[in-house]
Amino acid sequence: MKILFVCLGNICRSPIADGVMRHLVKVENLPWTIDSAGTESFHVGEAPHQHSQSVCLEKGIDISGLRARKFTHSDIDHFDRVYAMSADVFQEIKEISGKKYDPAKVELFLNELYPGQNLSVKDPWYGEREGYYEVFDQISLGCETILKKYRNKV
Repeated sequence: MKILFVCLGNICRSPIADGVMRHLVKVENLPWTIDSAGTESFHVGEAPHQHSQSVCLEKGIDISGLRARKFTHSDIDHFDRVYAMSADVFQEIKEISGKKYDPAKVELFLNELYPGQNLSVKDPWYGEREGYYEVFDQISLGCETILKKYRNKV
């Protein structure tokens, strides 16, 4: 299983999801590939936001080695599942993917928790450190749900 998490700049939401899912996969000893990307190139090459890193580290997950990269149309071919962290990112994935877009592979992340509700993970970039805890908890729940859903389908 190859999973890609995508947010806007790839420094807040998607690296948290990347780190949480990598941790879960490691605990389960699954041969999955996990990655993250952003639809914009604002932070390419940068480490995750300091609050993303510190909140994850408090929870026992080190994401300091991750580096932001931009989502590309070829990601659709490489990954089995592509999760957009928000509705605007979902639309950008469609646009960037162009003819390669595959609706069977791309989904809003929170639809795994709340099917068909098309909810977005709040972007903590615009708030204080406390918001990163809420986002971490929501993402952790979503990643656990994804793991349970696909664990035996590999």
